[in-house]
Amino acid sequence: MRGMFDHSMSIGDAIEWGESFLDESLELEGRSRADSTLLLRHVLGIPHAELYAYRERHLTQLQLATFQSLINARLKGKPIQYITCEQEFFGLPFLVTPDVLIPRPETEHLVEAAIARLQNCSAPRIVDVGTGSGCIAVALAHAMPHSQMVALDISAAALAVAEQNARQNGVTERIHFLQSDLLAAVVGERFDAVVSNPPYIALSERASLAREVREFEPALALFAGATGLEIYQRLIVEAKDLLASGGWLLMEIGHGQKSAIEKLLQGWDALEFVPDLQSIPRVVVARKV
Repeated sequence: MRGMFDHSMSIGDAIEWGESFLDESLELEGRSRADSTLLLRHVLGIPHAELYAYRERHLTQLQLATFQSLINARLKGKPIQYITCEQEFFGLPFLVTPDVLIPRPETEHLVEAAIARLQNCSAPRIVDVGTGSGCIAVALAHAMPHSQMVALDISAAALAVAEQNARQNGVTERIHFLQSDLLAAVVGERFDAVVSNPPYIALSERASLAREVREFEPALALFAGATGLEIYQRLIVEAKDLLASGGWLLMEIGHGQKSAIEKLLQGWDALEFVPDLQSIPRVVVARKV
């Protein structure tokens, strides 16, 4: 079907053409039609229902050329979120660029766990370490109107994306953004919670990652070092110094890391692992004694 790109094509035909084109990639198996539809919706700027209500409407040459370029980018493995520059997280819209990790549903468990443990705190101070797109900090600020957030990242480019997402979701006044290596920029302050989705993939696991992760998402936000535990080893120590008595540490963890994290958190109270929808331990929660 690659040679059948018609310069006079209806919406319905364009969806089918995009699907057949993407079917050439085994990695996209099962997602070809959904991706083709989403990309065409992005080009046209119309809702899903309208896309199918006007299947016979013909696209302009500019629309067709734009759609073809997006399909080509997707076939090369570029994540659809980086093509459309958007991803929903915790019911909120987020700008996504290659400078930040793509927000994932699993990370919503971290947000839920933080909200549950801080619900009786009238005005919690929370620091988000490695904020990336700002999805955790923005979601928490949106869900807890009386909270005050500090969002940290070592990447200035990531912070620029996070600040834009805070503006887009109306929480800019309650999030302070700082460039920082872990918690270095806030030493001496006190927080009710430290939250983080840190890098936790071992460098040796790089080849096992999906191409769209391995080749497109920022390595700085993915890889922790030789074991995958390096950031946890530093962050747990730093968090203990900054948390108020009874304060919470909440971190997303990788598959198979539960036992190692449990050892690193010896001496903490109320240790709990929150599973994701596949029953994999995804979030660790601990309280400072």
